[in-house]
Amino acid sequence: MSLQLMTYLVVGATFALYIFIAIKAKAATTGEFYVAGKGVHPVLNGMATGADWMSAASFISMAGLIAFKGYDASVFLMGWTGGYCLLAMLLAPYLRKYGKFTVPEFIGDRYYSNIARVVAVICLITASLTYVIGQMKGIGVAFYRFLELPFEMGLLVGMIIVFIYAVMGGMKGVTYTQIAQYCELIFAYTVPAIFISLHLTGTAIPQLGLGAHMGGDANNMFLLDKLDKTLVDL
Repeated sequence: MSLQLMTYLVVGATFALYIFIAIKAKAATTGEFYVAGKGVHPVLNGMATGADWMSAASFISMAGLIAFKGYDASVFLMGWTGGYCLLAMLLAPYLRKYGKFTVPEFIGDRYYSNIARVVAVICLITASLTYVIGQMKGIGVAFYRFLELPFEMGLLVGMIIVFIYAVMGGMKGVTYTQIAQYCELIFAYTVPAIFISLHLTGTAIPQLGLGAHMGGDANNMFLLDKLDKTLVDL
């Protein structure tokens, strides 16, 4: 079996899993569609949020940005991560407490202002469009590179898959699909890290490998120092 055929099979199985999850988690009420019925366990919610963070925007774009720009680009990573934490601590709990489905709805009612509601809508649309453009670009590039499909075709296929599980399952379907993506992404992150750590330091645990000496290095340099030097050189 060729590598390309295996790639098609794995990607096809992944898409089939997402659609299956959307069918099984089909939203039956407005609450399930918008807020997953408020019945998702916090750990599972955290997994879904983590998968959202480890999306094309960070898995491809952030890694590439830091690789090309070095330390100067790390501010984007800090802002990206910090924004998630701020939203989780300062907005999400109150949105749930007020029983609202959308941020503009919550902002408008909280501050008794239609102007605040409009400002929230504008901010939401701007942020969402920026995020979606990056995500769609990442989908097109991934399909083009790994499946050897035309960029436009890959973009169309990705949009159709997302449309199916988002429309059928709503937030409930999206949440459980994100949980499945989290498991896949953690596997994709962890396995290469383990083998790289084994190859460079002889340590199977990447976190310990960062503080270990590099095997075969004449200067007996720590792996973390080597990575740090690489970023500085970039």
